[in-house]
This record gives sequence, structure tokens and C-alpha cells, in this order.
Amino acid sequence: MRIVIAGAGAIGGYIGARLARVGADVVLFARGAHLRAMRERGLRVVSPDGDFEVRPEVTGDLGSIGAADVVFLGVKAHSLASLAPQLRVLFGPDTVVVSTQNGIPWWYFQHHPGELNGLRLERVDPGGVIASSIEPRRVVGSLAYFSTDVAEPGVIHHTEGNRITFGEPDGSRSERARAIAEALIAAGFRCPITTRLGHEIWVKLIGNVSFNPISALTGATLEQMVRHPDVSRVVREIMTETEAVAARLGIELPISIDQRMAGAERVGAHKTSMLQDLEAGRPMEIEAVVGAVVELADRLGVSIPSTRAVYASVKLLDERRSQRRSPAMTATGSAAL
Repeated sequence: MRIVIAGAGAIGGYIGARLARVGADVVLFARGAHLRAMRERGLRVVSPDGDFEVRPEVTGDLGSIGAADVVFLGVKAHSLASLAPQLRVLFGPDTVVVSTQNGIPWWYFQHHPGELNGLRLERVDPGGVIASSIEPRRVVGSLAYFSTDVAEPGVIHHTEGNRITFGEPDGSRSERARAIAEALIAAGFRCPITTRLGHEIWVKLIGNVSFNPISALTGATLEQMVRHPDVSRVVREIMTETEAVAARLGIELPISIDQRMAGAERVGAHKTSMLQDLEAGRPMEIEAVVGAVVELADRLGVSIPSTRAVYASVKLLDERRSQRRSPAMTATGSAAL
């Protein structure tokens, strides 16, 4: 199985490193300083489970790779629209594309029961570029439950977790999902396969949509947000509003808001991915995580005042930061593509 990691940053780089460590046929696609470092020194993973170094095949030219059996999309959601058209050179007749992005994925409504089947969310897939570049039949969804970041070019810092859940968008069981899961299990991941991936997306999303933007606005960790009475109230309001949107789609979330808050407090002094991106000068994953919920609420007629206020605020923060960002910082922030 030839696997291409299209975007060997924090998530993709960690998956690629673990695969390379066990001798899998894997190619890592990256650019900039991160690519140069991997070419010169290899890829190093720093982890409480044990540090290791690998020298995988790396490239900055997708056209040099040839057809892949599996393509992991390692970039964040806001980078997919620019990357997706370039991926066509990797596609053979049966190439599978595995999405790993946070938020509501572009393919979510491609196999959806009811009147929203085929819906495209403009905030997730502007102009339909992603959907027109990656045929629905190629997609296997996934949710990554581990914490990683690019500590410096060529170095991935893994904090905790090793689970990746896979599932077909239509809820079926497939041989291809099983084969991909087995390849990653061999690399040390836990890889359950679910027939209810849509539900799991919302289970993860409700935490991201509430904690991530507030952390970016305040600089607070999970435990700080939970323990602050006023902020905690806003977090709960956003969770309640997100549950209402999910309910309109037939999604019943199995975890209560109290359980969510208690779980976040147990995680402790953890910075959300959105806050980490803000502090590192990288674009934040706003639209797929928060904007998608706002767009769905508008379409479904669900009132979400707290979510809408936080969305507007974090959008303004990002716009003001973008105006100040220098070309050098932009290049650094996108180097791990």
C-alpha cells in the first residue's frame, strides 16, 4: 500500500513518521523550511511514548510521486481549497483520500439522508473547489484524537493520544477502511472503525466550536476557561446552541455538557489548536469549526447568538492579525503544508 501524506505538518507528519518507522511505503509532501529540514536531517518525533527519528521519502513536488493507494490530507481545513486541485496527479482508479480535518468536512452532506443531501457549505468549500477535485467515492473520513505540533522544522512534538477513528461517509463497512486502519495499527495507532462517523464528528465538534475560539480570544487554557464563571457560562451557551443545530440534523449527542466541562477541566493547562495557531502566527481553523455551524444554523433557522458573537469576534481578530502579518511570517506559518 503506497501512502502519501499530503501535508506533513503536525498531524500528517506524525502519522507519516509512525508509518515510516515500521517500514511502510509512505511519502511525505511538505514545503519550505520543514521540507528542507526533513531532507537534511530526517524527521524527529519527541514524545512521552519515546523519541525517535526516521528518514522517510519526502518531496515538495506532488507530480514526482505517481499514483497513490491512499492519500492522507494532512493540511488544515482552510488550506484544502488550494491543495485539492493539485492532488489529481496522485489519483489512480482506486485511490482513497482520507480526510483528517477538524470541524465539518466538505464531504459531510454527500451521503446525507433527507433534504440536505448534496449540500455544500460555502464556508468549508468556497466555490466547490474541493468537491470538484476529489470525487465523493474516494473519500474515507477520519477523526484524529492526539495532540501534536511542529516544534521546529523537522521536529514533531507529540503530547498525548494515539487514536484515529475511521469511517465511510455513507456509514457502510468497507474493506478499504479496514485495510487503512490495519496499516496504522501496525504503526502503533488505535484505529476503531465506526458506522456512525457523522455522530462522532459532532461529538468532537461541540468541544472545538466552544473552546477553540474563546481560547484564541482570551489566551486561556481549557482549565482556565472552565473555572472562570463568566467564560464557563458562554462555553455552555455555545455547546447548547451547537447541540440544537446537531439535533436538527438528527444527531443526538451522547455526552452531557456537564461531562464535557468536567472532561475539559481534567485535561488541564492545555492550549487549544486555535490558540496554538494564533501564537505561532499561523492561520486559524475558523470556518470549518465555527463558520460551518453558523452557516448551518442560518439554513436551518436555529438561533445561536453566543456562537455568532464569538465567531464574529474571532474573525475580526484573524483579519486584524492578517493585516499586520509580514510576508516572512506568512511563509513560516505555511511551511509545514
